[in-house]
Amino acid sequence: MSIIQPNSLLLVPTGPLRISELPPKSPRIGGEAVLFSLVIPTYNEAANIKKIIEVLSGLLDESIPGHYELIVVDDNSPDGTWDIAKSLMREYPQLRVMRRQHEKGLSSAVVRGWQVSQGDILGVIDGDLQHPPHVLLELLSTIERGADLAVASRHVEGGGVSTWSFIRRFLSRGAQVLGLIVLPGVLGRVSDPMSGYFLVRRNCLVGQTLNPVGYKILLEVIGRGDVNQVGEVGYVFCERKQGESKVTWKHYFDYLHHLIRLRLSTGKLGRFSQRLGFPIGRFVRFGLVGLSGVFVDMTVLYLLGDSTTLALPPTLSKIIAGEIAIFNNFLWNDIWTFSDVSSQQNQWHQRILRFFKFNLICLAGLTLNVFILQLALTFIIRNLYVANLIAIAVATIWNFWVNLKLSWRVTQVK
Repeated sequence: MSIIQPNSLLLVPTGPLRISELPPKSPRIGGEAVLFSLVIPTYNEAANIKKIIEVLSGLLDESIPGHYELIVVDDNSPDGTWDIAKSLMREYPQLRVMRRQHEKGLSSAVVRGWQVSQGDILGVIDGDLQHPPHVLLELLSTIERGADLAVASRHVEGGGVSTWSFIRRFLSRGAQVLGLIVLPGVLGRVSDPMSGYFLVRRNCLVGQTLNPVGYKILLEVIGRGDVNQVGEVGYVFCERKQGESKVTWKHYFDYLHHLIRLRLSTGKLGRFSQRLGFPIGRFVRFGLVGLSGVFVDMTVLYLLGDSTTLALPPTLSKIIAGEIAIFNNFLWNDIWTFSDVSSQQNQWHQRILRFFKFNLICLAGLTLNVFILQLALTFIIRNLYVANLIAIAVATIWNFWVNLKLSWRVTQVK
């Protein structure tokens, strides 16, 4: 790999969110080997980016001069955060900048930054100065003393929050308790699993495909990484002085979604799924979405075709009800079952193409359903309802597998 040229933006990696091993001869920045790579994910942080680069560079120049890199990963901020960061690259030679135009999301931004990093120690810090930069040196010392993961925690000695409201404190603690119930083996290892400020050894993540939802990347690191020793450092979470908070109710739903996904993928079911080579957790979500489609289909069919409602012809009612159910299923599969893919293929023409493919595959599935029903009635069992269940099961597996390979193509994320 060549030396990074001043004022050049990093290319955005594509494909799976997987951290690779460094080549035997590590790349250099300014002639120095890189020990530590710190990713700063940003969105609309124009008011803060110059200050945080200045402070972090000052701290690290004193402790590990020349042996670090700062990687700003910006999600194409309307306020031009990436452009401001780029303009600072000549002044701060350890600074690198990535502008993502086709992906969004804090967790994936962190992983994309780690993918282009050159350090043996990886880290993340918010770009809004809510994470006190001086704690970074304590986290580095914790790693140097042998920890695989060093987490800045609000819930150990020396930690806390500055001016949070009662409701926000309640939601934060409630989310932590919920996580301990769903994933005790993961969240029980740290006092502040919601922290977005931590360092981890690169070799703990090499070869692991990360699949984060929302903005809690630490859950993925603990759940999927090969992390043994964990250290924690207390810090006081500060309220931002510039800009607006980006925490919304959607983040709490994403957190719940993430917990469930990790539970399915890292527990006994997940290990069984890996042995079979079949994504059981994803299939379960696909099946639940299919059940919701049955409810939608039946409801719309009643509203359109019943004699007490619109009394449309049965065939027309069924066609409309079926298409609305297909749309329902596609919508939920896109935002839940295959969210890791759709979040990276979020342009309208990509969604429309997926919907078109989903329709065709479901139509083929319906044809297969009828064919299997006839075979089951002829050769297996004469009970119509049992035969129908067999046909539905076969058609569901067909719909899932073909949609996995064609509609939501994990291996061809652009």
